[in-house]
Amino acid sequence: MSDIAFWVIVGITVGSSFMVVQSKSLLYSAYALLFTFIGVTGLYIFLWADFLAVVQVVVYVGGILVLIIFGIMLTNKITSVNISHTSMQKSMGAVVVIAFMGLLGYMILSTPWLVLSNAEPSDTTSAIGRLLLMDYLLPFEAVSLLLLGALIGATTLSRKDT
Repeated sequence: MSDIAFWVIVGITVGSSFMVVQSKSLLYSAYALLFTFIGVTGLYIFLWADFLAVVQVVVYVGGILVLIIFGIMLTNKITSVNISHTSMQKSMGAVVVIAFMGLLGYMILSTPWLVLSNAEPSDTTSAIGRLLLMDYLLPFEAVSLLLLGALIGATTLSRKDT
């Protein structure tokens, strides 16, 4: 049963990511991106990476995707700018994708994979929390101050001078 669920999630992820690239509408691409992010979250769950799955939902689905959809909806009324994302070099992109897929397939087939029979999931969330709030507290707080400064700078730059 888990194999069927895995392949359904893989199908959703690959199909919706293909729709992101092929859709002519930016809004439909953003909605397909939602299903791609949810599919990646499902793949993280299959890898027993519970922290990464939650971060994927909170950061990408809850933050980035909502920002993209609001940006599309707010700038859709602008008539002087042509909003389009047509691809110019599809043939060159197809060659690069086929070469990359061939290299990836070769690496998958030539790698000696370690198969564990009864692998129990480890509790990753408590270990990451312990590392962030004990061992790496100073760099974690330094990054938060840097992000706060970037947010204040972006707000200052985006304000209209009155």
